[in-house]
Amino acid sequence: MPYVATADPPRSVPKFAATAVLPVAAVTALAHCVATLLGRGYWFDEVYMLAIGRYHLDWGSADQPPAATALAALMDAVAPGSVFALRLPAMLATVGAVVLAAMIAREFGGHRRAQGLTAVAQATALWPTLTGHWLTPYTLEPVQWLAILWLLVRWVRLRDDRLLVALGAVVGIAVMTKFQVLLLCAVLLVCIAITGPRDLLQRPALWLGAAIAIAVAAPTLWWQQSHGWPQWQMTRVVAGEADALYGGRPGIAVQLIVYAGVLGVFLGLYGAWQLLRAPHWRQYRFVAVTAMTLYVVFVATLGRPYYLAGLYGVLAAAGAVSLQRRRAGKPAGRRWPARVGVLTSVATAVLILVFSVGATRSDIGEDIARTTAQAYQNLPGPRREHTALLGESYIVAAYLDGYAPQYGLPPAHSTNRSYGYFAPPAESVDTVLYVGRNPDAVRGYFGSAEKVGTVNDDLDIYLLSKHRQPWQQIWPRLRTLTVS
Repeated sequence: MPYVATADPPRSVPKFAATAVLPVAAVTALAHCVATLLGRGYWFDEVYMLAIGRYHLDWGSADQPPAATALAALMDAVAPGSVFALRLPAMLATVGAVVLAAMIAREFGGHRRAQGLTAVAQATALWPTLTGHWLTPYTLEPVQWLAILWLLVRWVRLRDDRLLVALGAVVGIAVMTKFQVLLLCAVLLVCIAITGPRDLLQRPALWLGAAIAIAVAAPTLWWQQSHGWPQWQMTRVVAGEADALYGGRPGIAVQLIVYAGVLGVFLGLYGAWQLLRAPHWRQYRFVAVTAMTLYVVFVATLGRPYYLAGLYGVLAAAGAVSLQRRRAGKPAGRRWPARVGVLTSVATAVLILVFSVGATRSDIGEDIARTTAQAYQNLPGPRREHTALLGESYIVAAYLDGYAPQYGLPPAHSTNRSYGYFAPPAESVDTVLYVGRNPDAVRGYFGSAEKVGTVNDDLDIYLLSKHRQPWQQIWPRLRTLTVS
């Protein structure tokens, strides 16, 4: 039966367990700082944010809202070329998610141990551990989703409508970061209408908050509309990549759960079960129903396996508090199972963090820029003035742009992903240095093609000369969201 609001006064909650939560947050921050310092180069998604922010900052792009790119531009302006500075917003978001997850456990009635256990579960979740020091939209997203859930959970306890106004601002910022939050909000509203608390939907403050969210997100929504909603087209691209990247629906179904980490999987599944069945969790049942609904949607539509990362903390909080309730009034028993779970989760997270460091120790991005710069500098001066850089994929173009100041390169172009929606080369450009595996897609638009370099036996550099048609005609024909 759906939860119905009562006139009961708000229940009190335990104090925030700073001595249990903040050390976990501090260790998390230190771990990601060390991972950044041990790495050598950029992760390809974060150099993509840097490239867009540095050269193409706008209210949107084909596959990203502007928040991450704006942060990249800001950090690049404050500390040009500093990878550590670039990653500070991501690390702060990752640490903030740890604290917010513990605060949700507190709202649920969790004492010191439950709050600390939740913080550890969030800190050792595999996806945040892997990506928590890379400035990307999917790194910023978990803290925003947890903020949304914390405001809702706190409202259920306090019935303070100011929280709903704040909720609107958070949702607006989240939309400017990643559009999946729109689906989260839609599913939350439906689940609350079904399971309660239904009086939430009757609060004017909720709809005031919705108006604020729309106002905050309006510029990027307008950008998408005026460019034909390429973000909507990206859903088909994401689905098309699922088999090759994640093993199709079976792989996504498993990874959506496994990415919560060892402790997160146990607490999350137990928490979801308790939310669905225990009478005292009735007012928060919408949390579990929302998570289950989104799980089914993301598996069915072949979404990315990290799309639930923003819900791991709230489910872990429910699990940790449920364990606390189960042990209440019972004699203290052996605590080794919990300790083994924590240690196993931490050990697994350390391995994932080491893998993450290895992923950015490769100098492939710098090699691309260095070799391209050599080919570019070998051109006669007058010819360089009429030559543009053209990357086969957005990844290649982003690496060229990321290292452009270091190697004296002009801004790069590509017809792939967001780059395809940026301005094409000037009409005075009749030659391009094409960096990729195969120039056949563009070779027909030029009079000649000459191989002038190779990058690590993986990518080639071609000099394509004498383009035959105006760039304004060529560009729309070559534009693609799919990475070849």
